[in-house]
Amino acid sequence: MRWFHDVVVTLFALLLVGSAAQAQAATLDPAGAGTHLKITLVAESDRPMAGTSVTLALASVPAPGWHGYWQNPGDAGFPAKLDWTLPKGASATEPAYPVPGTLIVADLMNYVFERPYAPLVTLKIPAGLAVGTPLPVRLKTNYLVCSAEVCVPESADLSIDLVVGDGTITPQARARFDAWRRAVPKPLDARATYQTGNGRIRIAVPYPAGAALTKAYFYPITTGMIDYAAAQTVTQDGDRILIETNAATTPAAAGTALQGVLQIGARQGLVVTAAAGTVAASHTAPASGQSLGGASVATATLLAFAGAVLGGLILNIMPCVFPILSLKALSLARGHLDERAARHEALAYAAGVIAVCVALGGVILALRAGGTAVGWAFQLQDPQAIVVLLLLTVALALNLSGLFEIPTPAFVNRSGGAGGAFATGALAAFIATPCTGPFMGAALGAALVLPWAAALAVFAGLGIGLALPFLALGFIPALRRRLPKPGLWMETFRRILAIPMWLTAIALAWVLGHEAGVNGMAIGLVVAFGMAVLLWIAGARQARGLAIGVVLSALLLATVVAGAWLIAGQHPDAIGAPALAPGGAEPFSEARLAALQKEGRPVFVYFTADWCLTCKVNEKIAIETDATRKAFADHKVAVLIGDWTNGDPMMGRFIEAHNRAGVPLYLYYAPGVAEPRVLPQVLTSAMLVGL
Repeated sequence: MRWFHDVVVTLFALLLVGSAAQAQAATLDPAGAGTHLKITLVAESDRPMAGTSVTLALASVPAPGWHGYWQNPGDAGFPAKLDWTLPKGASATEPAYPVPGTLIVADLMNYVFERPYAPLVTLKIPAGLAVGTPLPVRLKTNYLVCSAEVCVPESADLSIDLVVGDGTITPQARARFDAWRRAVPKPLDARATYQTGNGRIRIAVPYPAGAALTKAYFYPITTGMIDYAAAQTVTQDGDRILIETNAATTPAAAGTALQGVLQIGARQGLVVTAAAGTVAASHTAPASGQSLGGASVATATLLAFAGAVLGGLILNIMPCVFPILSLKALSLARGHLDERAARHEALAYAAGVIAVCVALGGVILALRAGGTAVGWAFQLQDPQAIVVLLLLTVALALNLSGLFEIPTPAFVNRSGGAGGAFATGALAAFIATPCTGPFMGAALGAALVLPWAAALAVFAGLGIGLALPFLALGFIPALRRRLPKPGLWMETFRRILAIPMWLTAIALAWVLGHEAGVNGMAIGLVVAFGMAVLLWIAGARQARGLAIGVVLSALLLATVVAGAWLIAGQHPDAIGAPALAPGGAEPFSEARLAALQKEGRPVFVYFTADWCLTCKVNEKIAIETDATRKAFADHKVAVLIGDWTNGDPMMGRFIEAHNRAGVPLYLYYAPGVAEPRVLPQVLTSAMLVGL
């Protein structure tokens, strides 16, 4: 029987300690005091907040030629046993292991780590502890470490002393833990299926057709289901991956769920849970650990590109973008440009928009490649970026109000206006980043799993959509002829366009208050007032026929730099979910979500941010209405709010697991259903009541 075989193999490995290990002791460890797997207990923050969680890493380094074991060791060996001694009220989760490797010895499959690795454990800190309370953490661990010739059971007594504090995480610790988290497989946001028969097992795993797949292999966590040493055939078949191999000789009970890790790349994987069912065979050629075909990538890229173009087109009606687009349209309405110049200006505007979108996309992809969980509008999670945007928006509002005129640099005149159009397009794209509208979420989410070249094409599609209206005006004379004739009304309309810019500035000041506290918001407003005074002086000089001047320009630049510098040391007045949660809503946490699902309650989860205009509109017109609250209360729907204003990395990884690049994200978990229904990014109260 299989269990008897495993026991015999493991006992045989342990007995080697009394013979081969002793015979080679002088060679393996002359001093007799060393270990072959060095483990260090590391905390992401040594001052965790009471009532929160802190991640601990078991940083493990095997000696050259030795290996440690995964949570399922395979045909031989055993995983590490952890015996925690924790502060009263604290608890530790089971370790989350990175993706292992395979090692076959004498026809026995081993799932091992031959390079440094770090299982991660979440330590939950009790609520109500005073700042400064010591949190001693002790761990006794027993584990097996092997070389090609011998296996040695070892043990380690580990400890770390934490103190209740403010939860500060140093940049070095964050980078280190983000790299470790990147190696831990992510939960798959879809249910897989497996079928057994004739000594074989076939597993179907939902997976986007265009997503990259290399080094594909399925590591079973559930025992008694798969013959570990048997060869696996991995096939990409449309929007699923099929794994076929030999079933275990003595299979588990019928209907047992199969859990495992599907490796999708170097040190990348997905945690898969498969239910028993029917799995159709595939006639597609096996993936053999190589990248998916170019046709499937092209199809996924085209779909995501189309969604990004539509999403970018819709961004033009946002209050911070519409005034800029209108000003450019008015410049064409003046009729001073010939056909060639109008086309050149439209192309320059589009180039500015696309360049910023692609640059932001490149930064996002680079940060994510380094293990940082960021998404669209990630820069708005930094109060310094908010201050710069606030000052820029105030300056634009004052310009539209007629206080001063933006001077035209010499290079713009030399380029026939193309330089100014490029800068205007770049500005429109930059201040449009707080918005995520229809079609954008799915498109940008898909970009994050596509190859980098295809992903950048999707971000370029967003820029093309944002630039389309002005491109149409530049290239279609009939559209320009439909614009109103120039006249005094244009000055009045310009003043009207200042209103949405002022509203945008007010919204940015409100976001700044949430990210940097009341003091931070006061600093931003004072700096904005100082800049307004300087621009008033600049306007007065322009009225007398004088240029703004080098001194005044330097003072304006210094004001922006001073604002960003002063805001750097400010902190929010409160950290966490919004204080005024609607209708008994609770802050989101994966633990709370799991508890509510275990109770059998329906759960509505929404992720929002103070800088997300679409989020706030949805909350006012759909989520926080009396009809929605009553429907949720009548059906005992639990509501969880994920506030991503400050870019919480754990929340970012949860959002990423649902194929989204940012907020808003709306999920509905029906009772008894593990996987959520992903709702559209534009909600109505009737849609939520209908759930």
